[in-house]
Amino acid sequence: MGIFDKDPLPDFSDVGGSAKAPSANRADADFSDVQGSSSTTASSGEQSYTVKSGDSLSKIAKHFYGDGNKWHQIHAANRDKIPNPDLIHPGDVLIIPGA
Repeated sequence: MGIFDKDPLPDFSDVGGSAKAPSANRADADFSDVQGSSSTTASSGEQSYTVKSGDSLSKIAKHFYGDGNKWHQIHAANRDKIPNPDLIHPGDVLIIPGA
């Protein structure tokens, strides 16, 4: 048997379970309960927000500031927690600076 005569790769098409690829479109996140997950700090106008599945900094900025391009403000206030602004995790508690 030569080097090129070995068996083909096994067929894994019948393996049970299913996987769902994450959505590349974050535009479908639900912000209907955002008010319940934020709190205000009266002295500085800052708020805290708990990240939910599907959130992005631009979506959070759009909700709080009305402008998704202001995500930089949120990132700057949370640089110690989120070194990569494209990677936030559900359960992260972020500071939302006053507008």
